[in-house]
Amino acid sequence: MLPLVLYDLPSRLPSNSWSFNTAKPRFVLSYKNLPFNTVWVEYPDIAPMMKEIGASPDKRRDGSEQYTVPVLSDPNTGALITDSWTIAVYLDETYPEKPVFPKGSRGLIRSFDTAVGVLMSASFGFSILRVSEILNERSQEYFVTTREALLGEKVDEWSPEGPKRDAHWEAIEKKLYGSAKIWYEETGGKWVMGDTFSYADIILAVYSLWFKRIYRDDEWKRIASLHGGKWGKLLAEVEKECNVV
Repeated sequence: MLPLVLYDLPSRLPSNSWSFNTAKPRFVLSYKNLPFNTVWVEYPDIAPMMKEIGASPDKRRDGSEQYTVPVLSDPNTGALITDSWTIAVYLDETYPEKPVFPKGSRGLIRSFDTAVGVLMSASFGFSILRVSEILNERSQEYFVTTREALLGEKVDEWSPEGPKRDAHWEAIEKKLYGSAKIWYEETGGKWVMGDTFSYADIILAVYSLWFKRIYRDDEWKRIASLHGGKWGKLLAEVEKECNVV
């Protein structure tokens, strides 16, 4: 079997990878024991490289096209897939051993994915500040410029220490508490679906991974220790389940 190719975003971190969206297919590939290589793509190179390989763009809300990663190339089938959700579905259908979507669960997990994304937006201002600090120089300049335009604020206004930062932390902790209570305590099992591991657990774990990679050590420890250490334990358990090193 030829290795698959995952297009991902690099950083200045020792582990390089950091994005929760690109971590999702990385975890699925590892869980299924599928060999893959990574092609690292800086932010300003995404559009030209994706056009060059023939990847499909996403659509913005205004209808304009936007090229993004992750993108997965499978030389065994010739498939080229964009978007973390579509990649997960493709991998489960093409390589069905060790499914991440238990029978009949895909629709529910799709809704779950959307709900988690909305909840995690509570950390947006503070998180993109930390992302801007770990990127390589070319990506950093692109990221800051585009996000300043999106937010209508300069980078030093995104989450300054003081009341604004405190409000971000309050929102993060509140959302994480609600997530732990609803999606784990209510099931009474180890995973979102009780005793059955699924893509839903990967979705939550990669957000923990994101916090661990982009936040400073003391900030990650603050999150990892919440609710009896739930978020740190969840990441460790999913990494073990998926054979992620």
